[in-house]
Amino acid sequence: MSVILCTAGYDHSIRFWEAWSGICYRQIALQPQWKQVNRLAISPDKHYLAAAGNAIVRIWDIPSLSNNPIAQLEGHTANVTALAYSSVGKWIVTGSEDGTVKVWDTRTSLVQRNYIHEAPVNDVVIHPNQGELISCDQSGSVKIWDLGENTCTHELVPDEDVAIRSISIASDGGTLVAGNDLGMVYVWKIHTASEPTTLQPVTSFRAHAKYVTRVLLSPDSKHLATCSADATIKIWSTAEYEYALEKTLTGHQRWVWDAAFSADSAYLVTASSDHAARLWDLTSGETVRQYDGHHRAAVCCALNDINLVS
Repeated sequence: MSVILCTAGYDHSIRFWEAWSGICYRQIALQPQWKQVNRLAISPDKHYLAAAGNAIVRIWDIPSLSNNPIAQLEGHTANVTALAYSSVGKWIVTGSEDGTVKVWDTRTSLVQRNYIHEAPVNDVVIHPNQGELISCDQSGSVKIWDLGENTCTHELVPDEDVAIRSISIASDGGTLVAGNDLGMVYVWKIHTASEPTTLQPVTSFRAHAKYVTRVLLSPDSKHLATCSADATIKIWSTAEYEYALEKTLTGHQRWVWDAAFSADSAYLVTASSDHAARLWDLTSGETVRQYDGHHRAAVCCALNDINLVS
């Protein structure tokens, strides 16, 4: 498949969609005791799908079409809230409400690194250099971890005791964005030329009047998408670090929880508590496909169409 698009949430199913037709062509029914799926990630080679749930991450082999997971990552003691594959798929990073960030070897399913937050972890991303992780937590802290040194090198607390819900890093590693529970977005410029790396705050702004649930920089780094409890997605221009609002995407009826850009930065997929996922054309700001089929909240989505860009 040249495009892998998946959604999941609270109805114990993971659905695979034909992105352009909107047809659900495959469904993985989950065991009721597995609870909900919180996050999804597709491996860079499109071979594997990882789903983060209550304390466990399960991994499926996509081409096999089997509904049985081929691996389980067990070691967290609470909901796994964050999930990302490394650039070549050899390791996965997870974050959990148990206050830990863990790095797993995908070949052995064993933990290689374990980092401690003082509060539940809400999100984690991998720096494009593949040597650092950035995580955020419920107490309002953003931490940068050096995998080589195995230590926390930076801690940012933009607004104490206001949960940082989501973080995103630019594909060139030069910008870090965080969104919090008051609807605020914070932006730092990352200077790596100097030793050690420094983070310079460049702007902050109120993106939404309610919770920001997801911040996501586009692959070309020209836009920032923010998702919110206000049922909208906003698209901001990153030019000159000014973060001017370009479009407000409206159509979802309830909280928008997750988003994924297409590889060419032209489209955005979103998942919402209204049970639906949508595909947006970012030039027009219109919904071009709606994915209906979940019968409870759709809280996560994953898209890998990477080979469509030459």
